[in-house]
This record gives sequence, C-alpha cells and structure tokens, in this order.
Amino acid sequence: QVQLVESGGGLVQPGGSLRLSCAASGSIWRIYAMGWSRRAPGKQRELVAGITSGGNTIYADSVKGRFTISRDNAKNTVYLQMNSLKPEDTAVYFCNADLTPTGSSRPIRYWGRGTQVTVSS
Repeated sequence: QVQLVESGGGLVQPGGSLRLSCAASGSIWRIYAMGWSRRAPGKQRELVAGITSGGNTIYADSVKGRFTISRDNAKNTVYLQMNSLKPEDTAVYFCNADLTPTGSSRPIRYWGRGTQVTVSS
C-alpha cells in the first residue's frame, strides 16, 4: 500500500514562511515526477510546483520567486519552501507523486490527503 503523507502546514502571518514536506512510503519501485497543488476556498485545484526525478522544476506564475520545490530521492520526500507568504496563498496543499508500485508495469499518480496553510494576521 503506497501512501503520501504531508506535514508542515499551519497558520502564518503575511510575509512569513512555511516548509511543507511530503513523504511517500510503501512498496515503491520507482518515483518519477513529484509536485504540489493547492485548492483555495471556492476555487479549483491548481498546480503550484513540480519537480522531475532529475531535478527539473516548474512553478505557477503566482509563486515564482517565493516558493522553492526540492526533493530527497533517498527519502522519497518532496519539499515546498514557501517564503513571503500572502493571504491569497491560503489553501489546502496536496502533494502528488508519479510512481511505479512494486509489481506494477506502469506509473500511477498518487495524492496525499492535504495540509492546510492559512496566511492571516
């Protein structure tokens, strides 16, 4: 059973920082791309950042220069460093991983359950 578990969310003041973590566990053969998405109240889920197994990254325009995605392949973990946070960054943040479970022949996208980030004074 493959699981993705996020941590690091919480309440922060505007201009503050948070670091999210997401660890993949279970019977995993290989992990390809990993990423973060978010869903703000009343809005659809949107991509925040993504990172390939080789370290190539992509960011939403709204977070460029403020957020940094990284990963530790040895730990099957992806991180999202969020700086200069704004109230509009308030959302539930979800991590995802495209991975091949042990015994499977093709990659499958798995999602975490999400962690709440609230930016408010």
